[in-house]
Amino acid sequence: MTFYSEEKIALFIDGSNLYASARSLGVDIDYKKLLEEFSSQGRLVRAFYYTALLEDQEYSPIRPLVDWLDYNGFTMVTKPIKEFTDPTGRRKIKGNMDIELAIDMMELSDHIDHAVLFSGDGDFRRLVEAVQRKGTRVTVVSTVKTNPPMIADELRRQADFFIDLQNLDNIVGRIEQDENEVDLANPMREPA
Repeated sequence: MTFYSEEKIALFIDGSNLYASARSLGVDIDYKKLLEEFSSQGRLVRAFYYTALLEDQEYSPIRPLVDWLDYNGFTMVTKPIKEFTDPTGRRKIKGNMDIELAIDMMELSDHIDHAVLFSGDGDFRRLVEAVQRKGTRVTVVSTVKTNPPMIADELRRQADFFIDLQNLDNIVGRIEQDENEVDLANPMREPA
């Protein structure tokens, strides 16, 4: 990784995009290790995690992860998932967090040296370009090792650096454990 020890770093994690990439690679992310790794690369200012939640359910499978992240060093940015019926009468859900992530990265770019974006969404290319014009270096974390790749080519090319998530598996991947053992520090993964 290309970081300088004196750099101020912020992480911007598109939760559903990271989950989809990790799942396609078979990578099980240990979020505590992820924080430790990027904290060791420079001065970690903030680690944002963006996800939409089903608010009206008694239990959400993502709630344990959201709660754990919230209590363990991540700044959670959430909003309720919207349900709607499309013109063909099918029920759909929508929970895009792109605007929230973009606003936070733009606002924080004046106070950091390096932004790390965990997403392969090509919609973020202009955001990365705008932040770079302000003098902030940008690393994008996603993968090209799936078919099709989980990162848009234009986003990968715009980034100052690209880290393939598969290359981080041995650093931030969760170690297999006995099925009877409970890992309280790292609750269940985020579903799509």
